[in-house]
Amino acid sequence: MDSARTATASRTPLRALATEAVHAGRDDLARQGLHAPPIDLSTTYPSYDSRGEAARIDAFAATGADPDGPPVYGRLGNPTVARFETALARLERTESAVAFASGMAALTAVLLVRGSLGLRHVVAVRPLYGCSDHLLTAGLLGTEVTWTDPAGVADALRPDTGLVLVESPANPTLAEIDLRALAHSCGSVPLLADNTFATPVLQRPAEHGARLVLHSATKYLGGHGDVMAGVVACDEEFAGHLRQVRFATGGVLHPLAGYLLLRGLATLPVRVRAASANAAELARRLAADPRVTRVHYPRIGGAMIAFEVDGDPHGVIERVRLITPAVSLGSVDTLIQHPASISHRIVDAEDRRGAGVSDRLLRLSVGLEDVEDLWTDLDTALERPERSAGNGATSHSSPAPADETSTPTVLRRP
Repeated sequence: MDSARTATASRTPLRALATEAVHAGRDDLARQGLHAPPIDLSTTYPSYDSRGEAARIDAFAATGADPDGPPVYGRLGNPTVARFETALARLERTESAVAFASGMAALTAVLLVRGSLGLRHVVAVRPLYGCSDHLLTAGLLGTEVTWTDPAGVADALRPDTGLVLVESPANPTLAEIDLRALAHSCGSVPLLADNTFATPVLQRPAEHGARLVLHSATKYLGGHGDVMAGVVACDEEFAGHLRQVRFATGGVLHPLAGYLLLRGLATLPVRVRAASANAAELARRLAADPRVTRVHYPRIGGAMIAFEVDGDPHGVIERVRLITPAVSLGSVDTLIQHPASISHRIVDAEDRRGAGVSDRLLRLSVGLEDVEDLWTDLDTALERPERSAGNGATSHSSPAPADETSTPTVLRRP
């Protein structure tokens, strides 16, 4: 790794998102006679200059900056992973990014950085991803959490508050937060915004005042359901602390995962926009369906839908055939799951319902299939067996297309 990569990236003029997605982290390849980025699988690197290596390790211990010169050891960093980090920072418009083995490892590192300064109090807004909620509520890292709504964040701050944590759009209700207003309420306390659902294609929280931007890179950044990772985009000062925690705890990202993530970023804008168009149309049809009582879809768009059914949500899960009933999200194929049973099962039931995660809520991660095929599968899955049997079966035809730009956050059937 080379700390010069940050300086080089800062000298590269900002380009359109689609261009950055394809070229960021790869700008040096042509000069090396390469087209595809190489995968560096080394865990260690030879050095005949032990004094120089000692000096570089001392420098890393002092600041957490990437060591100058050749790599040292896989736990300090990896050139392939560094390419992904550079690219993601460019997409999120931050100085740096630090990758981890999972999204939870990334969040853990942030909490450890703040906790090491004696700032163990966290202010958080529900809903969050279920495991993020559990990590805070259980106090597994010695943290204390105050749950509040966005309007109460300023009043919840204390001298030992180290972090304000939000997710927008939120998992799984897709509730949205005014990040700029919230960042103002945080004062000098860092705001961490989980941007997993929106991705930098739809919003860049750093441009609205968030100091830290968290991604479960397992989701849209990878985009194909075959890599697990997490990443925090932030300023270089905070990145240095995160690298030190990553080195000490070992939550490193495997180089092959870094390669797959860099490849995934190249198609991120195309995938997100195509899946979002599918999702907007499905949200509209679900809102007009009498078997659905409520539909949640964000104003900024996106490929995630949450909807509450009039009947048994578990029956819908059982009856899908094209759509995959599975946890996770952000893949090229469409996934459906019941949050109260899976992703948010670990959250106390009263807290879960208080955050809007009802027992009849289903979460749909819309993929790239043809929207008519997806609707056919949903239409069949929503039909209760007792209603579809016999002569009293009801046919549900697809509504005519509508203007997607007018889709509100919460849709209800007429």
